[in-house]
Amino acid sequence: MALLMSGLVGCDQTPPTSSSPSSSDPAGLSRPHSSTDDKPATDPAPATTPASDPRPRIVAFGDSLTAGLGVSPEQTYPAQLQNQLDALGHRYQVLNAGVSGDTTAGGLRRVSWVLAGKPSVVILELGGNDGLRGLSLPETRSHLDAMIRQLTEAGVQVILAGMKLPPNYGEEYTTKFEAMYRDLAKAHALPLIPFLLEGVGGEQRLNQADGIHPTGEGYRIVVQNVLQTLLPLLKTSGSATPGIKKKA
Repeated sequence: MALLMSGLVGCDQTPPTSSSPSSSDPAGLSRPHSSTDDKPATDPAPATTPASDPRPRIVAFGDSLTAGLGVSPEQTYPAQLQNQLDALGHRYQVLNAGVSGDTTAGGLRRVSWVLAGKPSVVILELGGNDGLRGLSLPETRSHLDAMIRQLTEAGVQVILAGMKLPPNYGEEYTTKFEAMYRDLAKAHALPLIPFLLEGVGGEQRLNQADGIHPTGEGYRIVVQNVLQTLLPLLKTSGSATPGIKKKA
Protein backbone atom coordinates (compact mmCIF):
# COMPACT_ATOMS: atom_id res chain seq x y z
CA MET A 1 0.00 0.00 0.00
CA ALA A 2 2.87 2.36 0.75
CA LEU A 3 4.30 1.76 -2.72
CA LEU A 4 0.87 2.31 -4.21
CA MET A 5 0.11 5.69 -2.66
CA SER A 6 3.27 7.36 -1.39
CA GLY A 7 4.25 9.08 -4.63
CA LEU A 8 0.83 9.89 -6.00
CA VAL A 9 1.13 13.62 -5.43
CA GLY A 10 4.45 14.05 -7.16
CA CYS A 11 3.44 12.00 -10.16
CA ASP A 12 0.21 13.91 -10.52
CA GLN A 13 1.97 17.25 -10.77
CA THR A 14 2.76 16.88 -14.46
CA PRO A 15 3.08 19.73 -16.94
CA PRO A 16 -0.24 20.58 -18.57
CA THR A 17 -0.89 18.72 -21.77
CA SER A 18 -3.66 18.99 -24.29
CA SER A 19 -5.51 15.96 -25.51
CA SER A 20 -8.42 15.37 -27.79
CA PRO A 21 -11.59 13.79 -26.36
CA SER A 22 -11.43 10.01 -26.19
CA SER A 23 -14.08 7.65 -27.48
CA SER A 24 -15.52 7.60 -23.96
CA ASP A 25 -15.66 11.39 -23.96
CA PRO A 26 -17.58 12.45 -27.06
CA ALA A 27 -18.62 15.74 -25.49
CA GLY A 28 -15.09 16.76 -24.58
CA LEU A 29 -15.77 16.57 -20.85
CA SER A 30 -12.25 15.37 -20.02
CA ARG A 31 -9.81 17.99 -18.81
CA PRO A 32 -6.06 18.44 -19.27
CA HIS A 33 -3.75 17.35 -16.49
CA SER A 34 -3.24 20.04 -13.88
CA SER A 35 0.15 21.60 -13.30
CA THR A 36 -0.73 22.69 -9.76
CA ASP A 37 -1.84 20.94 -6.61
CA ASP A 38 -5.53 21.64 -6.85
CA LYS A 39 -6.21 24.25 -9.54
CA PRO A 40 -6.95 23.06 -13.11
CA ALA A 41 -4.63 24.38 -15.80
CA THR A 42 -7.52 25.84 -17.77
CA ASP A 43 -11.14 26.72 -17.20
CA PRO A 44 -13.12 25.13 -20.06
CA ALA A 45 -16.60 26.14 -21.02
CA PRO A 46 -19.41 24.12 -19.41
CA ALA A 47 -20.03 20.79 -21.07
CA THR A 48 -23.25 20.38 -22.97
CA THR A 49 -25.16 17.25 -23.89
CA PRO A 50 -24.99 16.45 -27.61
CA ALA A 51 -28.45 16.26 -29.12
CA SER A 52 -27.32 13.18 -31.06
CA ASP A 53 -26.76 11.15 -27.88
CA PRO A 54 -29.86 10.96 -25.68
CA ARG A 55 -28.39 8.44 -23.25
CA PRO A 56 -28.22 9.39 -19.54
CA ARG A 57 -24.74 10.40 -18.48
CA ILE A 58 -22.44 8.79 -15.94
CA VAL A 59 -19.60 11.17 -15.09
CA ALA A 60 -16.41 9.82 -13.53
CA PHE A 61 -15.24 12.77 -11.41
CA GLY A 62 -11.80 12.46 -9.85
CA ASP A 63 -8.02 12.81 -10.03
CA SER A 64 -5.30 10.90 -11.92
CA LEU A 65 -6.83 7.55 -11.03
CA THR A 66 -9.91 8.59 -12.99
CA ALA A 67 -8.05 10.53 -15.69
CA GLY A 68 -5.95 7.44 -16.39
CA LEU A 69 -2.48 8.94 -16.08
CA GLY A 70 0.02 6.82 -18.02
CA VAL A 71 -2.41 4.69 -20.01
CA SER A 72 -4.09 5.20 -23.37
CA PRO A 73 -7.60 6.76 -23.39
CA GLU A 74 -9.25 3.42 -24.15
CA GLN A 75 -7.59 1.79 -21.12
CA THR A 76 -8.85 4.26 -18.51
CA TYR A 77 -11.48 2.99 -16.13
CA PRO A 78 -14.24 5.27 -17.54
CA ALA A 79 -13.56 3.99 -21.07
CA GLN A 80 -13.54 0.37 -19.93
CA LEU A 81 -16.68 1.00 -17.87
CA GLN A 82 -18.41 2.25 -21.02
CA ASN A 83 -17.46 -0.96 -22.82
CA GLN A 84 -18.76 -3.12 -19.97
CA LEU A 85 -22.08 -1.28 -19.77
CA ASP A 86 -22.52 -1.55 -23.53
CA ALA A 87 -21.85 -5.28 -23.38
CA LEU A 88 -24.37 -5.68 -20.55
CA GLY A 89 -27.04 -3.79 -22.47
CA HIS A 90 -27.13 -0.68 -20.28
CA ARG A 91 -27.59 2.40 -22.43
CA TYR A 92 -25.57 5.03 -20.60
CA GLN A 93 -22.87 7.42 -21.73
CA VAL A 94 -19.74 7.39 -19.53
CA LEU A 95 -17.64 10.56 -19.49
CA ASN A 96 -14.22 11.10 -17.96
CA ALA A 97 -13.89 14.20 -15.74
CA GLY A 98 -10.60 13.21 -14.11
CA VAL A 99 -7.82 15.78 -13.54
CA SER A 100 -4.40 14.61 -12.41
CA GLY A 101 -3.24 16.24 -9.19
CA ASP A 102 -6.70 17.38 -8.20
CA THR A 103 -7.67 17.67 -4.54
CA THR A 104 -11.09 18.08 -3.00
CA ALA A 105 -10.61 21.87 -3.08
CA GLY A 106 -10.05 21.71 -6.81
CA GLY A 107 -12.96 19.34 -7.25
CA LEU A 108 -15.28 21.68 -5.40
CA ARG A 109 -14.42 24.42 -7.89
CA ARG A 110 -15.36 22.10 -10.74
CA VAL A 111 -18.80 21.00 -9.53
CA SER A 112 -20.77 23.63 -11.44
CA TRP A 113 -18.85 22.71 -14.59
CA VAL A 114 -19.73 19.03 -14.13
CA LEU A 115 -23.37 19.87 -13.45
CA ALA A 116 -23.55 21.86 -16.68
CA GLY A 117 -23.22 18.53 -18.48
CA LYS A 118 -26.46 17.32 -16.83
CA PRO A 119 -25.20 13.99 -15.46
CA SER A 120 -27.54 11.35 -14.09
CA VAL A 121 -24.78 9.67 -12.04
CA VAL A 122 -21.47 11.01 -10.72
CA ILE A 123 -18.80 8.62 -9.45
CA LEU A 124 -16.91 10.84 -7.01
CA GLU A 125 -13.27 9.79 -6.55
CA LEU A 126 -11.39 12.54 -4.74
CA GLY A 127 -9.48 12.95 -1.48
CA GLY A 128 -6.45 10.75 -2.09
CA ASN A 129 -4.19 13.71 -2.83
CA ASP A 130 -5.51 15.50 0.25
CA GLY A 131 -4.53 12.56 2.39
CA LEU A 132 -1.09 12.21 0.87
CA ARG A 133 -0.43 15.86 1.65
CA GLY A 134 -1.58 15.30 5.22
CA LEU A 135 -4.22 17.98 4.86
CA SER A 136 -6.79 18.63 7.55
CA LEU A 137 -9.37 15.84 7.52
CA PRO A 138 -12.19 18.16 8.64
CA GLU A 139 -11.36 20.41 5.68
CA THR A 140 -11.25 17.50 3.23
CA ARG A 141 -14.51 16.18 4.60
CA SER A 142 -16.07 19.64 4.31
CA HIS A 143 -15.11 19.85 0.63
CA LEU A 144 -16.49 16.38 -0.11
CA ASP A 145 -19.65 17.16 1.82
CA ALA A 146 -20.17 20.37 -0.17
CA MET A 147 -19.65 18.56 -3.47
CA ILE A 148 -22.10 15.84 -2.51
CA ARG A 149 -24.70 18.38 -1.43
CA GLN A 150 -24.43 20.38 -4.65
CA LEU A 151 -24.69 17.26 -6.79
CA THR A 152 -27.56 15.65 -4.91
CA GLU A 153 -29.51 18.90 -4.69
CA ALA A 154 -29.30 19.00 -8.48
CA GLY A 155 -30.91 15.57 -8.63
CA VAL A 156 -27.71 13.64 -9.41
CA GLN A 157 -27.14 10.15 -8.03
CA VAL A 158 -23.71 10.23 -6.39
CA ILE A 159 -21.56 7.14 -5.89
CA LEU A 160 -18.71 7.78 -3.45
CA ALA A 161 -15.41 6.00 -4.11
CA GLY A 162 -13.44 5.29 -0.96
CA MET A 163 -9.66 5.51 -0.74
CA LYS A 164 -6.96 4.33 1.67
CA LEU A 165 -3.57 5.68 2.75
CA PRO A 166 -0.27 3.90 3.45
CA PRO A 167 0.42 3.08 7.11
CA ASN A 168 3.35 5.51 7.39
CA TYR A 169 0.83 8.33 7.75
CA GLY A 170 0.03 7.08 11.21
CA GLU A 171 -2.72 4.84 12.47
CA GLU A 172 -4.95 7.63 13.76
CA TYR A 173 -4.84 9.66 10.53
CA THR A 174 -5.25 6.68 8.16
CA THR A 175 -8.10 5.20 10.19
CA LYS A 176 -9.98 8.50 10.28
CA PHE A 177 -9.28 9.04 6.57
CA GLU A 178 -10.84 5.72 5.59
CA ALA A 179 -13.76 6.22 7.98
CA MET A 180 -14.45 9.63 6.41
CA TYR A 181 -15.82 8.01 3.26
CA ARG A 182 -18.00 5.57 5.18
CA ASP A 183 -19.35 8.38 7.36
CA LEU A 184 -20.14 10.62 4.39
CA ALA A 185 -21.86 7.79 2.54
CA LYS A 186 -23.97 7.06 5.61
CA ALA A 187 -24.77 10.71 6.28
CA HIS A 188 -25.97 11.28 2.71
CA ALA A 189 -27.40 7.77 2.14
CA LEU A 190 -25.01 7.24 -0.77
CA PRO A 191 -23.82 3.99 -2.33
CA LEU A 192 -20.15 3.48 -1.49
CA ILE A 193 -17.30 1.76 -3.30
CA PRO A 194 -15.33 0.79 -0.16
CA PHE A 195 -11.92 1.00 -1.88
CA LEU A 196 -11.63 1.87 -5.57
CA LEU A 197 -8.30 0.03 -5.94
CA GLU A 198 -9.35 -3.18 -4.17
CA GLY A 199 -7.39 -6.07 -5.69
CA VAL A 200 -5.08 -3.66 -7.55
CA GLY A 201 -3.25 -1.64 -4.90
CA GLY A 202 0.14 -3.15 -4.10
CA GLU A 203 -0.02 -5.67 -6.96
CA GLN A 204 3.09 -5.01 -9.04
CA ARG A 205 1.80 -6.67 -12.21
CA LEU A 206 -1.34 -4.50 -12.17
CA ASN A 207 0.44 -1.18 -11.72
CA GLN A 208 2.72 0.94 -13.85
CA ALA A 209 6.41 1.35 -13.14
CA ASP A 210 5.68 4.08 -10.60
CA GLY A 211 3.88 1.52 -8.46
CA ILE A 212 1.02 3.98 -8.07
CA HIS A 213 -1.17 4.14 -11.14
CA PRO A 214 -2.88 1.01 -12.52
CA THR A 215 -2.13 -0.48 -15.90
CA GLY A 216 -4.92 -1.14 -18.37
CA GLU A 217 -5.37 -4.57 -16.80
CA GLY A 218 -5.43 -3.00 -13.36
CA TYR A 219 -8.18 -0.64 -14.49
CA ARG A 220 -10.15 -3.64 -15.71
CA ILE A 221 -10.35 -4.77 -12.08
CA VAL A 222 -11.19 -1.24 -10.96
CA VAL A 223 -14.16 -1.36 -13.34
CA GLN A 224 -15.39 -4.53 -11.66
CA ASN A 225 -15.16 -2.76 -8.29
CA VAL A 226 -17.22 0.10 -9.70
CA LEU A 227 -19.80 -2.19 -11.30
CA GLN A 228 -20.53 -3.94 -8.00
CA THR A 229 -21.91 -0.66 -6.68
CA LEU A 230 -23.17 0.88 -9.91
CA LEU A 231 -25.17 -1.95 -11.48
CA PRO A 232 -27.82 -2.22 -8.74
CA LEU A 233 -28.65 1.45 -9.39
CA LEU A 234 -29.19 1.09 -13.14
CA LYS A 235 -32.41 0.14 -14.78
CA THR A 236 -32.03 -2.32 -17.62
CA SER A 237 -32.30 -0.62 -20.95
CA GLY A 238 -35.19 -2.53 -22.42
CA SER A 239 -37.02 0.79 -22.70
CA ALA A 240 -35.98 3.79 -24.79
CA THR A 241 -35.39 5.91 -21.70
CA PRO A 242 -33.33 4.04 -19.11
CA GLY A 243 -33.08 5.67 -15.71
CA ILE A 244 -31.62 5.38 -12.27
CA LYS A 245 -33.00 3.32 -9.44
CA LYS A 246 -33.03 5.75 -6.54
CA LYS A 247 -32.11 4.34 -3.16
CA ALA A 248 -35.01 4.11 -0.75
